[in-house]
This record gives sequence, C-alpha cells and structure tokens, in this order.
Amino acid sequence: MSEDSAHIAARMVTPGKGLLAADESTGTIGKRFKKLGIECTEQTRLAYREMLFTSPDLEKYISGVILFDETIRQRASDGRPIPELLAEKGIIPGIKVDKGLVDLPFFPGERFTQGLDGLADRLDEYRRMGARFAKWRAVIAIGEGTPTSQCLRANADALARYAGLCQVHGLVPIVEPEVLMDGAHDIKTCRWATEAALHEVFDALVRYRIVFKDMILKPNMVLSGTDCPRRAPPDEVADMTVACLRRTVPAAVAGIAFLSGGQSDTTASANLNAINVKAQTMKTPWTLTFSFSRALQASPMAIWLGRPENTAAAQQALIRRARFNGAAGLGQYDPETEHAA
Repeated sequence: MSEDSAHIAARMVTPGKGLLAADESTGTIGKRFKKLGIECTEQTRLAYREMLFTSPDLEKYISGVILFDETIRQRASDGRPIPELLAEKGIIPGIKVDKGLVDLPFFPGERFTQGLDGLADRLDEYRRMGARFAKWRAVIAIGEGTPTSQCLRANADALARYAGLCQVHGLVPIVEPEVLMDGAHDIKTCRWATEAALHEVFDALVRYRIVFKDMILKPNMVLSGTDCPRRAPPDEVADMTVACLRRTVPAAVAGIAFLSGGQSDTTASANLNAINVKAQTMKTPWTLTFSFSRALQASPMAIWLGRPENTAAAQQALIRRARFNGAAGLGQYDPETEHAA
C-alpha cells in the first residue's frame, strides 16, 4: 500500500467527523421508501441521494460516503459524476463491494457474505470511477447454538481476502463484522459474540498479511438484544464495548467507525458519546467515530418524502444529526442540548 492509502484511512476517521453509509441496496432503500409512500425508481433514488450529498456544510461532519453500485455510476443534476461531486466537497467517495448474504450450508440460521469472484476487476473499475475506499459486511447472528466457530471462521476468512484485494488494488478496506442486535440476548452475550468475531477476524487479517494502518474496522457496539427485557444504558454499553475492543483490536488499526445496527438516531449518538468518554479515560489508541446509515438518514428521509420543496428542511435535519454525531465522536454530545434544539 502507498502512503496515499494511509493518508486516506487517517482522513476517514478525522476526529469530529464520520462516514455516511448510503450504500443501501435497491431492495433495502425500496422498503424504506415504501413505508413513507415514496416511489422507488432510479430517478427518485438519485434525487434522494443527491439531496443528501449536496447538503450545505456536510463536509464539516462527514469525511466519506459509502456508495452503492448504482449510485457511483450516476451523475448529479448538473452533470457531474457523483464521486466527483463528493470529492469537490472534500468528502472521500467509497463503495460497497460485497454481493449480499447467502445461507451457510449445514448451519441453520447462519449466513455468509458472497462477492469475492471477480472482485479484483470490480475494484479496479471502482477506483477509476473515483472510489478511494471499499466496504464488505459480514453478519453474525446470536441464537441458540450460534454463532458457531465455523460461521465465524468463514466470514473472517472472506473479510481478510477482501481486505487484501483492496490493499493490492489501491483502496482502503472497511472491515465490517456485524453482530446483529436481533434476539433476546443480554449485553454479556453480545460481548462474548463480538469478542469471538473480532478474534477470528484479526487472526485472519494477520494470516493474510493485511496492513492495519491502511484499514478501518466497522464493528457493532456491544448492546442488549432488541427483545431483551433489560436494555443496557450508555455507560454500560461503553464499558462493554471499550473492554471488548481493548481485548481484540491491534493498536495499529487506523480507526474504528461504529455501525448503528438498527439503533434510533438519538440512542446511537448517546452510546457513541459514552464510548468516547470511556475511551478517553482509558487512553485507547484509536479514533472512535461513526459509519451510520439509518441513524443519519431516518429524519431527512421522513422529511423529504420525494418532494423537491422539502429539500432544504431535509438537508437541515441531516446536518443536525451529523453535527450531533460529530460531537459524540469527541465525547462532547449532550442529549439535553439536542432536546433544547
């Protein structure tokens, strides 16, 4: 990897900034649009994402945007390619490169991420289009007897092979092993599963000779399951998450950008803030920031509704949310200030 890649990785986790994950598949964004009565066409998807990307001052709080294959190939209303539009604002364009989930044979309830076939050629194409980093998501479910060691190994190996291809082809890899919130498990179970997943991932990354300073880790926060009777408060989430990272993540990793994983926007901000306060106390070696999708987009999408006249209000909602998350990434988010605003 070149020094340029290390520089890009460092920029992606600039303190006070984070990543906007706008890489929802056509099916996923279609479901979200349908709930709000928005027609889902190539034109409406472009209009929505252009609304997000052209928000005034977005670059103050967003360092990079993860794009979907359709979006990286599109042009804004003024004719500029979407990656160029972002780059001119000082925002780094990135691309989701995995091909989604398939069932892991003989392991009921567990899934595997596909997309390694032909990946080298796709990475070269995306780099020519302007992408400077990539993302690959693995999914780990907690349930009766899961996750199994084989599921963890299979997904870790794929993540490592993907990361190696990225580094060879000049893109910074975001490595995303997501332990899902779905289930009635408590926060201690989530910590166990997250530690197990991260141990397997970094073991594989070492075996595949990945350069840690030129990659970003995108993990889940350690949380109670969505159906758990007791939801852990931010201080406990912070204690568990920071302890987990200190046991599993090498200091050389360029930075850590948490996924929101289905949390509400305010809950994700509160938990990110508590994690950073705890990390500062423990003097952890990484920048801890965000790479959120729904926790950044829920409010602007609900305001926009596919209507041009709502663009300014939707953009204001995005900037407000991004500003709060930027503050949380510094350990300076105050929920009371948000409520007052």
